[in-house]
Amino acid sequence: MADDGPGHWQEALDDLAERRRVSRGMGGAERLAKHRGAGKLDARARIDHLLDPGSFLELGTLVGGEDAPADAIVMGSGRIDGRPVMVAAEDFTVKAGTISAAANAKRYRVADIALIDRVPLVMMLEGAGFRAEGSHGTRTPTDLLSQSRCSGNVPVVTAVLGASAGHGALVAPMSDFTVMSRQGAIFTAGPPVVHESLGETITKEDLGGPAVALASGLVMNVADDDRAALDLVRLYLDYFPSSAWSYPEQIAGGDDGPRPVDEILAIVPRNGRLVYDVRDVIDLVFDEGTAFEVQPAFGPTVVTALARLGGHPVAVVANQPKINAGSVDVDGADKAARFVMVADSFHLPIVFLSDNPGVMPGSASERAGILRSGARMFAAQTQATSPKFTVVLRKAYGFGSMVMGMIPFDNQSAVFTFPGATMGAMGAAAMSRSRGSDVDEAELLRTMELEASYRSAQTFGGDELIDPRDTRNVLLHSLERALHRRQAPAAPVARVAILP
Repeated sequence: MADDGPGHWQEALDDLAERRRVSRGMGGAERLAKHRGAGKLDARARIDHLLDPGSFLELGTLVGGEDAPADAIVMGSGRIDGRPVMVAAEDFTVKAGTISAAANAKRYRVADIALIDRVPLVMMLEGAGFRAEGSHGTRTPTDLLSQSRCSGNVPVVTAVLGASAGHGALVAPMSDFTVMSRQGAIFTAGPPVVHESLGETITKEDLGGPAVALASGLVMNVADDDRAALDLVRLYLDYFPSSAWSYPEQIAGGDDGPRPVDEILAIVPRNGRLVYDVRDVIDLVFDEGTAFEVQPAFGPTVVTALARLGGHPVAVVANQPKINAGSVDVDGADKAARFVMVADSFHLPIVFLSDNPGVMPGSASERAGILRSGARMFAAQTQATSPKFTVVLRKAYGFGSMVMGMIPFDNQSAVFTFPGATMGAMGAAAMSRSRGSDVDEAELLRTMELEASYRSAQTFGGDELIDPRDTRNVLLHSLERALHRRQAPAAPVARVAILP
C-alpha cells in the first residue's frame, strides 16, 4: 500500500467518495434523462428545490449499494426558511421507487428523527410500493408506525409528484397537508394490479390522478408541476411552528396593524338571500396577501384558509354563501373538522366566519351522513384548545350555528355579531312552512327574525354587536388579548373524545 500521507486515509476517502458518487448517480443517465424529459425533477433535484440552498445533509447514502443507489429513497435533513426539517424523496429512477426492507428502515428513521428532534417531516412520493423481490416477513417495525407517531406532534406534509401506489402512498392520508402535481397519481394499487384483480382497464389518471384525488379529499391542493408543488409545501409550513412544543411565529411588518374595513359593506349584502364570495371577506379582514386556502376544490360550502392577523398565523373556517347558500354539507364538515384539528394541534388560533342557513338538509345529504359529519365538525371545534373567535356575518341557524363555534360559553375568546344577523332554530321562511303559518304569522316571524341580533344583545347572547367595518380591529384586539394565555410552554394537545 502506497504511503498516502499522515494517517494513511486517502485510499479509504477515495473509496467513500466513489461509493457516494455511484449512489448520487441514482438510476443512471438514461433513466434520469427519461424522467426529466417528462417534465419532472429527479428526487435529488426535488430536495434541492424544497430546501434552502446548501442546507441538505444526506443520511443513509450508501443503503442499497450499487444495485439500488440510496435504495430508491433519498433522505436526510435540511432547512426551509432557516428552520430544520426532515425530508425524504422516493427515487422512481431506481427500481421504480419501490420499498425494500432497508428502504423501509430509512423511511422509519426519517420520521423517527423528525419526532425525536421535533421538526417537520416532508415526504415526496413517486414509487410503486413494496419491492416484489424483497423480504418483508421479518419482525421489523413498519415506517408507518413512526409516521403515525408524528401526527399532531410535528407537521407532516406530503407532495405526490408522480404515480404513488400501495404502501408508500399511505403516508398521504396520514399527513396534515398533501399537495399533488398535475403529473401525480395516487392509489392503493396501480392499473396493472386493478386489471389483474378486477378485469378493469383504467389509466393511472382516471384511477388516482388530480381530479380523483381532489374529489375524494385525499389531496388538498394541486400545483402545475414539481416546483410549484414544493413551493406550496414551503408556503404551508410558514404558518406553523416546528412542532407542537412551540407556538406559531409572529411575522412583524407589512399590513399587521389595525385598520377599518369599509369595503366589507359592499361585499356582504344586507339581504341574507343574496350571495357573495366569503373569500373576499377573508382577503379584506386579514393581513394583506397572507390568505392561503387549503383544499379549495373539496367541500366548497366551507372555506378553510390559513392567514395572518397582526402577523400571527391563524386558521379561518368560513361558510361560503356562493355554494348552496353556505349550508354545511358532508364534505365541507369533514374538511373543516380535520382542518380544525390540525390547526389546534399546532396552537393556531381559529376564526369562524358564520353565514349559513344550517347543515344541508335533504335525502341525499342524509344518505351521505350529514349528521355524523356535522357532529364530527362540532366535536372538533368544541374540543379545540386554541383561542377561538366567531363572527356572525348575517345568519346562523340550528346545528349550522353549533358547528361554527356559536354555542355560548364554549371557550370562545370572543363572539361578535353584525347588526341584523338572524339566528335561531331555523329561518322565518322554513319555520312558517313547518308551522303552516298564515300571512300575518309569517310576517311576524320574519320581523322577529330581523330583530334577533338585538334581542340576543339584550340578553348577552354574544359578546358584542359590531359595526362590520370594525371586524378586523375587534378580531385583532381580541387575538392580542387571547395570546396572553401562552404563559406556559407549548405542549401537544391531548385528545380523549371519540370523534363521530
